[in-house]
Amino acid sequence: MDLSTEFAGIKLKNPLMPASGPLVGDDEKMLYLARLGIGGMVTKTISTKAAEVPRPCIYGTNNYIVNAELWSELPPEKWINEILPRLKQELDLPLIVSAGYTKEDMEVLIPQLDQFADAFEISTHYVGKNLDNIAETVRTIRKHTKKPIFMKMSPHIPDPVEFAKMVLESGGTGVVAINSLGPTMLIDIENRTNLIGNDKGQVWISGPVIKNLGLALVNTIKTAVPEIPVIGVGGIASADDVIEYLLAGADAVQMLSAALIRGKQLYKTIVEQLPKVLEKYEFNSIEEVKKTGLKKKEVIFEPKYPKIDLNKCTFCKLCEMVCPYWAITVDKENKHVIVDESKCFGCSLCQSRCPVKAISGVI
Repeated sequence: MDLSTEFAGIKLKNPLMPASGPLVGDDEKMLYLARLGIGGMVTKTISTKAAEVPRPCIYGTNNYIVNAELWSELPPEKWINEILPRLKQELDLPLIVSAGYTKEDMEVLIPQLDQFADAFEISTHYVGKNLDNIAETVRTIRKHTKKPIFMKMSPHIPDPVEFAKMVLESGGTGVVAINSLGPTMLIDIENRTNLIGNDKGQVWISGPVIKNLGLALVNTIKTAVPEIPVIGVGGIASADDVIEYLLAGADAVQMLSAALIRGKQLYKTIVEQLPKVLEKYEFNSIEEVKKTGLKKKEVIFEPKYPKIDLNKCTFCKLCEMVCPYWAITVDKENKHVIVDESKCFGCSLCQSRCPVKAISGVI
């Protein structure tokens, strides 16, 4: 099974990379992840000064990570003099160097980082929403490198399509979508305070909870600007998630939060599962998934009503309890389920929530 993918002159042996963050904070961490079989490497964001990170700074649940992290807590000199030279010698993967943030930062950083990078990823997290300012940053980077430049889009950017067009028009190469969402907040009721956060009590959220937003923004960009390379990131936690992002329009993907939730070995698990998942969905390669693309389902306005498989149904009454239209009645005693089609709106909530997949016909 061919897992390789190629975009912007970069060839990866498989489409999975780590996203910029704590797991790629130095050479030891990155070389560890490389041994797990990933297709390419991304550094933590390097800036002109070391970040002062509040502690604690990361909090996880089964569905999300929130963090008060910033860019790299290591000074740029350590990256330039120690970490990146070692990676240049020992890392046998394409290296995307993440850098930030302002035009002035780029003037200083890019000339020093260029010799180590196969491509650049530039975070727009702290530079606002003004596309003219971001465009000036892209033009500044392009003056100092011939390498591919990927601009990482934060979800607060008001128009993702205009963002993508701006990147190309300004000399950039592609887009990484999306960064974490925020600001958000975790409240500690007992102590009447925020649980973790910056001086405003705020954190940023990532992980499986943001996957659907990431998919939509990747597809929005790729549909409107099909020629732009897109690296998809946000909520990936399985080989199926990788395939979803590729169908949505991504050329490769990045994952970090799910590895914080489930463990770093998840990178290896996903890479090992990819061939089986491709075979399951009748694909012969990663490139075939990308070329297949996403077919938009025809929009209909007439309802389709749920069909109940009584052999599967456990009569748990969940469908009855969640139905927004009071259209389902579960008779547990007589093992019967009644769908009142005069009330049913055909919304599909019951089908999506049934824990034993006993409901069909709506989606």
